[in-house]
Amino acid sequence: MIATADLLIVGGGLHGCSAALNAAIRGLSVIVLEKDTVGRHASGVNGGGVRRLGRHLAEIPISNRSMEIWRRINELVDDDCGFQPAPQIRVIEHEQDLEAQSQRSAEVRALGFYHEVMLDQQELRSYLPAVAPHCVGALASLDDGFALPFRTTFAFKRKAQQLGVQFYEETIALTITREGQGWKVSCAGGQSFSGRYLLNSAGAWAGEFARQAGDKAPVEAVAPMMLVTQRMPHFCDAVVGAAGRPLSFKQMPNGTVVVGGGTRGKAFPESNITEMSFNELRRSAQTAIDIFPIMSKANVVRSWSGIEALMPDRVPVIGPSSREENLFHAFGFSEHGFQMAPAVGEIMAELIANGTTDAAIEPFSIARFG
Repeated sequence: MIATADLLIVGGGLHGCSAALNAAIRGLSVIVLEKDTVGRHASGVNGGGVRRLGRHLAEIPISNRSMEIWRRINELVDDDCGFQPAPQIRVIEHEQDLEAQSQRSAEVRALGFYHEVMLDQQELRSYLPAVAPHCVGALASLDDGFALPFRTTFAFKRKAQQLGVQFYEETIALTITREGQGWKVSCAGGQSFSGRYLLNSAGAWAGEFARQAGDKAPVEAVAPMMLVTQRMPHFCDAVVGAAGRPLSFKQMPNGTVVVGGGTRGKAFPESNITEMSFNELRRSAQTAIDIFPIMSKANVVRSWSGIEALMPDRVPVIGPSSREENLFHAFGFSEHGFQMAPAVGEIMAELIANGTTDAAIEPFSIARFG
């Protein structure tokens, strides 16, 4: 059996769903192939930060573009995705770190972007009254926010389906091969799919498909971990990180607190599972307690991890293949791709449908790996 479409997308995460929706808006027929279920890995297990703060300088224009989409996300997918505006605040615990964060803010401003600002100790406490006394200031992006990852991914999927996108879940893509000017994807169980264009958005598994096309992509599979507590009295209205150690921290509207941000378990992509590291989770919990002493009273309800793709330079791959025509890549978002997905999907659809985009994607070329 061979199914055909203008565009085949391997990978049903948020980036794949976003590209599918945007391609369908531009009149392309689209098939999405997902080896598990939509949102099964990185897209469903991240912290949901809609963050411009602290991004690689090359990512800022795309992040800003995405932020504009987030602010009208309901118009795009008929769902607000749980999006809430909230400050993103990187707490500075030591005087010696103030200068480095101030330099970062100045570097961003020098490029013409003004979303990152420094907060002194008094300003920090006006946003975070419960912060520990030893914290001396912060770098902040005050007009960012957060959303719900599963809800967002399925909202993009539902809207894409309404526009005719076909999703094949539990369909394991094995090989990609040239078929004239187009592409053929052969899957487990004997299914095959063909299309003029192919988008590799397979996350931690994307490196293999890039390799089959002659593109080098040193993808590492990692397992970022999260934990959530029981409901607590309201004390935090921001998404909080830390300068100098990993942390992603927010209190949800229902009072629960979600903690993550860089501590990892072990990923086993070949068997599709992860292994938690409770020593690392303990480190996340201790960081949260150090910055918010009230967290010493918190009770953890559950923890989880998922498989994400990490690139050596922590910068994603976005754009066309360096080797093959009509092949495109969008993967390797290195634990910070959630906020960028609406804009990246739009950019990929522009590239595929029009052959060009006005987005500055040169820094994300897969050719940088040789």
